[in-house]
Amino acid sequence: MPMELRPLRRRLRLRKSGAGHVGKLGDRAVIAVVTGIGTALAGSATARLLDAVDVEWVVVVGITGAIDDHTPIGALVLPEQVVNSADGATYRPTPLRVGTAHGTMWTTDELLTDRTVHADLRSRGVVSLDMETAAIAKVCDQRGVAWSVVRAISDRAGDGSVDEEIAGLTHGDGTTNRAAVGRYLVRHRNALPRLARLARGSNLAAKQAANAAIMAVSRSINS
Repeated sequence: MPMELRPLRRRLRLRKSGAGHVGKLGDRAVIAVVTGIGTALAGSATARLLDAVDVEWVVVVGITGAIDDHTPIGALVLPEQVVNSADGATYRPTPLRVGTAHGTMWTTDELLTDRTVHADLRSRGVVSLDMETAAIAKVCDQRGVAWSVVRAISDRAGDGSVDEEIAGLTHGDGTTNRAAVGRYLVRHRNALPRLARLARGSNLAAKQAANAAIMAVSRSINS
């Protein structure tokens, strides 16, 4: 989403170009793109990027939802593996030189709010939910391009903070659906603090993930 790009753009002073936002990290050229929400958009955006640019390493950076009710907002998630819920395909990222990789990230196009489902996923080692990473990993593996993922917790799946209505406040490209937000606030007149809390969590998580990604890549290219 654009809000996930924002801290990267600021930290690296990226400038808009035809293929995305470009700049440098040390002496290495970097390009950042927004994929949109969901596996279809993420896979297509990754394929377009790899068709347009000679990419050495793809790093997925952004927010993710915790599968439990106690992981702190802003906590980094560095999964050992990523699973596509649609077909069970498993992908293993290139380890990053920041933090310790653990657990499974579960990529799904569905909004999972059932606590029974959450408990089952936790029993299988799942630590967080996202909607893009497995699709990006699939394209990278098919093209022989190294990939990694660093995300941070923006919300918790089991605490009721995100539901279908909340999910509908964002367009597929990740931008805010202002008309839907207006209608939502008319229906839920006391919801502004809830939306503000979610926004703070998302912004914190995006910043934490961006900082960790920059640190990890810097350590790798300077080693």
